[in-house]
Amino acid sequence: MAEQHILILNKISDEAAKLKELCSQLGSVYIASSIEETIALVEKIEFNVLVVDESFAKYSSLKGLFRATTSIVITGIEGNKLSKIAKSWPLIFYVDYHRVPLDEPNNENLLRTLITATEHSFLKIEVENLRKTRMGSEIELKEAYFEINKIKHFINNSVVKEIQKRVSMEAKYLGVKKEKQRIENTLKKLYLANDITSLLDIVYDIKDIVKAKGISIYILDENETLGKYLKSLVWNDAILSLPDSAKHFVLLDSDDFAAYATRHAQAINTAEISDDKRFSRRYLEELPFDLKNILCFPIMHDLEVIGVLEVYNKISQTKSKTSGFTTEDQKNMFRFCEHISIAITKLNLIQYDALTGLLRPDPFFDKVVHKLRLGRKRQKERPSFAMVMGDVDWFKNYNDRNRHEAGNKLLRELAGILKFSTRDEDLLCRYGGEEFLFFLSGISSGEEAMGFTERIRKNVEAHHFDNQEFQPNNNLTMSFGLTYFSRDRIKSWDVISKSNLKKLANEADRGLAEAKGKLRASLGEQDFHKNKVCMYNREQLKEFQEPSVLEKQMERFERRKNKRFYASTILVYKRKDIYKVTKTINLSLGGAKIPTDSLLDNHQAFDLILVLGKNACQVKGEVVYSVSAGENYSHFLSGIKFLDMQAKERKFLESYFSSLNPREGYLPN
Repeated sequence: MAEQHILILNKISDEAAKLKELCSQLGSVYIASSIEETIALVEKIEFNVLVVDESFAKYSSLKGLFRATTSIVITGIEGNKLSKIAKSWPLIFYVDYHRVPLDEPNNENLLRTLITATEHSFLKIEVENLRKTRMGSEIELKEAYFEINKIKHFINNSVVKEIQKRVSMEAKYLGVKKEKQRIENTLKKLYLANDITSLLDIVYDIKDIVKAKGISIYILDENETLGKYLKSLVWNDAILSLPDSAKHFVLLDSDDFAAYATRHAQAINTAEISDDKRFSRRYLEELPFDLKNILCFPIMHDLEVIGVLEVYNKISQTKSKTSGFTTEDQKNMFRFCEHISIAITKLNLIQYDALTGLLRPDPFFDKVVHKLRLGRKRQKERPSFAMVMGDVDWFKNYNDRNRHEAGNKLLRELAGILKFSTRDEDLLCRYGGEEFLFFLSGISSGEEAMGFTERIRKNVEAHHFDNQEFQPNNNLTMSFGLTYFSRDRIKSWDVISKSNLKKLANEADRGLAEAKGKLRASLGEQDFHKNKVCMYNREQLKEFQEPSVLEKQMERFERRKNKRFYASTILVYKRKDIYKVTKTINLSLGGAKIPTDSLLDNHQAFDLILVLGKNACQVKGEVVYSVSAGENYSHFLSGIKFLDMQAKERKFLESYFSSLNPREGYLPN
């Protein structure tokens, strides 16, 4: 049945709203409160059903506005009066009536009446369309019959077959042309890929073009423990987070299709899987289907293998007995790998982490070594440095609750904040899953190093991340450990190595362990107050705890009588006749804290709309405070106090708060 258009003509707004809620189950609903509004709507829309209040329902009032295909349902109080009004309509209209006010027991009867009315309208429209079609068809049939008789003597079986053959050839040509265009579009997307996400998304296009059941892509990596190995960026269609990526690495000396393709810089296309020594256990145990055939291609750059692209189990479109990937698939894979190589080189994934775009550990240490060796020539200077290790607090909790895709998005967003918080002369890398390592130069003292790191910590703390309200302490934060050192710590700057630097990184890691309370945790103590900066030295660990000016301001403003819920929901406020949309940072029965794009005037009152789940309510609000979010941020934080909240709105909020998980949404005062 086509979409139904229902018009409600009723000047009683509450009754019209209830009718709309009921009619919305059957189609698109429009409301008019006067004959004038009805005329305006009827000029634009052809309605299937009119639900009209008895005050407008006389046929003389609506004569000429509606076609006979529109069903009429009259609502009112007195049954006799409704019956009399219904009889005033011509017999060509379907007319029924229903008594109001609406109540739960009778709503089902009204719904049945509306369903009957819509079905009746649909059938009348169908009959009218059939009548028109029949008349048109009779004319067309007569014309067609005349033409057929005219040309039938010129057509025979051979002509028909020739036409069919040509149509088939044209279809094949168009199919090949379309497939070729898809390949060209995919190559163009590879060429234009400007980040790792857009690059990895394209592998799904490749899988579809070669008609494979699964696809994986690896990049060549190296570390001191494993040497050179293949790291999975995508494994069987899934873009991997760092922990999952570590599960799917491939050692180059192993008997494995991907490892063989890397060692020999040679493509593999085989359907003889079971007896092949390169059929390693990971394909057997980790693929969710039986591997029947594989096409494995090395990704080359300057005659060197930098990665591998492989697809599994050709999906055949015909009943051909041959199985496996074709030579045409090989040609396409070769072209795809050429362009993937260009994208990998352009994105510099050899030096930079694929997820965050930050330096990887080995290139990071290489750059630090180079920076320090250059500094040895400046004998008159006494440069000082700091190595800082940062780690996301309770990242596993965030990942488990919101899944790895959200965790990956968080790490990418966090990398941007960390880069913004450091200087051009500093170096930054992603050291591990949620760990980041900084090298700060031009630092005059340990206090300066701690102060600089504290500013980084505050920038992270002040930023609003999606779903941060469900973290312990209802915020997404980082803890930092650092070690401060000067040239005197290094015996010979000429022979400084990665090993020296990793020892310094370990010192920073020990400071980080103290900041995260790992020592106290080992003693059986629970610490929910991470989010610190601690400095390592051989005598003791120092903790940086100086509160910021903003923190002192917020502490004064945040004293509340009501429980705070860190619920991030939509809030609309009206300022200077313009509606602005923002989100709540926290929410209570007394008010809310919100980010705003400008300072709000203290004691300014305005209208608010709170969107809670699928519902919304209007309340009055007054600005309690409005302050800058920090020197590195362009937005502001504003506290709003609810004014003159009615019992209805208060009950609405209480109901919403009771639906939240207290362990996730509530922070005690």
